[in-house]
Amino acid sequence: MIKDKEVVLSGIRPTGNLHLGNYYGALSKFVRLQETHDCLFFIADLHALTTNTDPDELHRNVKSILAEYLAAGIDPDKVSIFVQSDVPELSELYLLLNMHVGIGELMRTASFKDKARQCLGLSRENCSDSDDESIEKEIIGASTNKRVCAGLLTYPTLMAVDILAQKARWVPVGKDQLQHLELTRRFARRFNQFYGVEEFIEPDNFEFGDAPVKVPGLDGSGKMGKSEGNCIYLVDDPKVLRKKVMRAVTDEGPKEPNSPLSEPIANLFTLMELTSDPAVVQQFRDAYADCSIRYGDLKKQLAEDILKVTTPIRERINDILADDDYMRRVLARGADRARQQASQTLAEVRHIMGIRKI
Repeated sequence: MIKDKEVVLSGIRPTGNLHLGNYYGALSKFVRLQETHDCLFFIADLHALTTNTDPDELHRNVKSILAEYLAAGIDPDKVSIFVQSDVPELSELYLLLNMHVGIGELMRTASFKDKARQCLGLSRENCSDSDDESIEKEIIGASTNKRVCAGLLTYPTLMAVDILAQKARWVPVGKDQLQHLELTRRFARRFNQFYGVEEFIEPDNFEFGDAPVKVPGLDGSGKMGKSEGNCIYLVDDPKVLRKKVMRAVTDEGPKEPNSPLSEPIANLFTLMELTSDPAVVQQFRDAYADCSIRYGDLKKQLAEDILKVTTPIRERINDILADDDYMRRVLARGADRARQQASQTLAEVRHIMGIRKI
């Protein structure tokens, strides 16, 4: 770990294998970041409990995420990697910080309302902002077996604690987490002002400086995502990966020279630009421009180029998963470092709030 450098913290929920979008959107950037900052990367298994994950599946997913992080180039000699639940101080800080968080502000968060609708079986398309009051009534007085767990409501508090416990200065987040990061800043500021202290740092979003990478899925529209079922996973074997790429959505092909790209074809070229040699990309762009392109050839080339990226990662993942002792050592070392800072923060917060020995 790098001492006397600004702390960067990032967590990921263990909800399944990582895909090409995770790799280009985050992991490859984290590999660069570990050279310049003091990085802590954690697997947020407590956050995953809000979706009632099967216990055995949760355990498998934690191992998979760890192996995938390490295989992608995250170096445990340069960063701290830990599992959220291995830092019990977070749970007490979560309780204490909740004393300064309002139920109303939590219920107004966009992610909570969306997740609550899902839990209650309400379609987002059939709801408007004016339906928020009815959603709140449904949450409180549901007459069915459907429920919204309290952990989902206080998710932003736990996320704030993850950050504030480590005195993190920077937190790389996507658009869907920006509201939660702003809540973290609000909670930190509120605590400091209430007690007249400067205990917590107000963290900012870490922006890598280059253009955000949007890795498209194989279904012709939108970005790659687990829930969309349009992913190329880092662990996909060659047969599976080739089959996925060959089934990618296309169109009937250009009818006139220099036709604009349809979204499905633009997506395939985006994937090619990420993984293929520039000369290969230009070859297929030229073929599209003069209407000689054969999508089958493009897909075969794309599949092989993606395999050049994912095959060494997949092989390392399998090697790491076969070595439980190594994974335990990595997590123990990371948890020890994370607990040192979290326990110091907890002691300070307890003292500030008046929880002291007689």
